[in-house]
Amino acid sequence: MAACIDTSRAEAQQSLDHDGSKSDHRSYKYAKCCRPSFSDLVSCMPTSQNHQKSFLPRSIVEEDDIWSKMIEEAKMDLEQEPILSHYYYNSILSHKSFEAALAGHLSSKLSSSILPSTTLFDLFTEVLSEEGEIIRAVKEDLKAVRERDPACVSYVHCFLNFKGFLACQAHRIAHRLWLQGRKVLALLIQNRVSEVFAVDIHPGARIGSGILFDHATGVVIGETAVIGDNVSILHNVTLGGTGKESGDRHPKIGHGVLIGAGTCVLGSVHVGDGAKIGAGSLVLKPVPPRTTAVGNPARLIGGKENPIKLDKIPSFTMDHTSNICQWSDYVI
Repeated sequence: MAACIDTSRAEAQQSLDHDGSKSDHRSYKYAKCCRPSFSDLVSCMPTSQNHQKSFLPRSIVEEDDIWSKMIEEAKMDLEQEPILSHYYYNSILSHKSFEAALAGHLSSKLSSSILPSTTLFDLFTEVLSEEGEIIRAVKEDLKAVRERDPACVSYVHCFLNFKGFLACQAHRIAHRLWLQGRKVLALLIQNRVSEVFAVDIHPGARIGSGILFDHATGVVIGETAVIGDNVSILHNVTLGGTGKESGDRHPKIGHGVLIGAGTCVLGSVHVGDGAKIGAGSLVLKPVPPRTTAVGNPARLIGGKENPIKLDKIPSFTMDHTSNICQWSDYVI
């Protein structure tokens, strides 16, 4: 994850556009926003304070305003659709905090006849109240979806309806339980998330903040996988093992990476900061920072010796096709 110059979060934010435009207009240089090396990512947990050094997008609203903004959006939605009043009241308006609303909504989604929502609510509330870093990451995820996905019309829309967002937050809770040694419970939550959202993330996987699981159906992430900050992953992506290894056997994804739909990254391979992987690719070898890999098996655009370097963060631009046309002259 090419050597870069580390800067503070404030410096990275100063390099952003000031006109409130979408992320695809950001073109600030990687030298101002990458971590020094990939090993720095692998050595830390998603809850590490080292996250302050990773590049972060400008927020649409400040973190403390997220909950009040959701309340405002919910009331506006009810003016248009009063039929949703009961649903919105139970999910948003009856709660006094963002944490309580998240615990309530997840417990409602993941409950079953043998696992009542009240039990899950108490469990989720306990974890979220003890781990402030989880809530910080959840809000970064919420802002990431709102900024990068044009189909997301509001924060409350994402919070209530985007299963990729909800699956990621359930994983954060399961991961905390896994670290606490409550592995049976963590694995049960993983199973319920897989059944309800069709997203299968092992509770041992380590995931940073500012994550977008776009559509999310069919996403599979293995136990020893590591995902950095501000990563965008499309549906039917597998971060898996090769099937012949034990121990550390899953991919390590750097900051600002974009992984296209239907991609498989197999084995303990590194995908560097700001790399892009085209849809339908099979990645079996490391992908250098700021490069584009595409194909089955994946090849670097521009060749292995002199690959084309990206000058924008692909997870922010969500540009799936630039440079990829150079991989082949095939035309429909």
